[in-house]
Amino acid sequence: MRTKNSEHHVDKQSRAHLNRNTFDAAIIDLDGTMVDTLGDFEVALNVMLSELGLPSVDRLQVATRIGKGSENLVKTVLDLVLSAQPVAQREVLFPVALASYQRHYLAVNGMHSQVYPGVVAGLQALKASGLQLACLTNKPTAFARPLLQAMGLDRFFGQVFGGDAFERKKPDPLPLLKTCAALGTSPARTLMVGDSSNDAQAARAAGCPVVLVTYGYNHGEPVSGVDCDGRVDSLVLLPQLLLRGASGA
Repeated sequence: MRTKNSEHHVDKQSRAHLNRNTFDAAIIDLDGTMVDTLGDFEVALNVMLSELGLPSVDRLQVATRIGKGSENLVKTVLDLVLSAQPVAQREVLFPVALASYQRHYLAVNGMHSQVYPGVVAGLQALKASGLQLACLTNKPTAFARPLLQAMGLDRFFGQVFGGDAFERKKPDPLPLLKTCAALGTSPARTLMVGDSSNDAQAARAAGCPVVLVTYGYNHGEPVSGVDCDGRVDSLVLLPQLLLRGASGA
């Protein structure tokens, strides 16, 4: 984790939006934001590939493909390892690969993952400040709920929505709008917290302020290039960021 002397990063022009008094709730992403799940992805994908008699992938190749749901992850991995094969062959193999991946992911879910430093303390502080908290992820709900429970994070969230909970996934704004409706809050008073352009784009389109963590995946690209209202090096710094915004410091 990069602490940068525990500094927080916030775009000056957006600081007015990062005021604790203007929020009723926060929506928190899961993979790359609260939990480092790269190990689970890597193991499940490589067992799937081995089962299909295909070459393995490494951690970097997996990390750059995380974030847009299981279907996209499996599809892009097949595109990588079968790049020399016709597209039609990949399409035929896709449903078999997806079923294999989902089976193996459920078997290892949480075994090779860890909660990022500062997450528990950050969630405790946000909850203590009176914010409602929801977890919104592109990971299937059947994976997300057990993972939160295994990591001891489920107690913080009144609502948990996976990538299959709604008709579309992030970066579409629909999941954020539906989550706000479930929380009974307006988008303008609901903070999105994530690690990638998916989260930021969905938040912008939904009308939610958005803060990104600097240590996540973001499809292998620096998060510094993503349009957002602020960045933090740890979730434990997020309450401080909101209080500082409230004071106008």
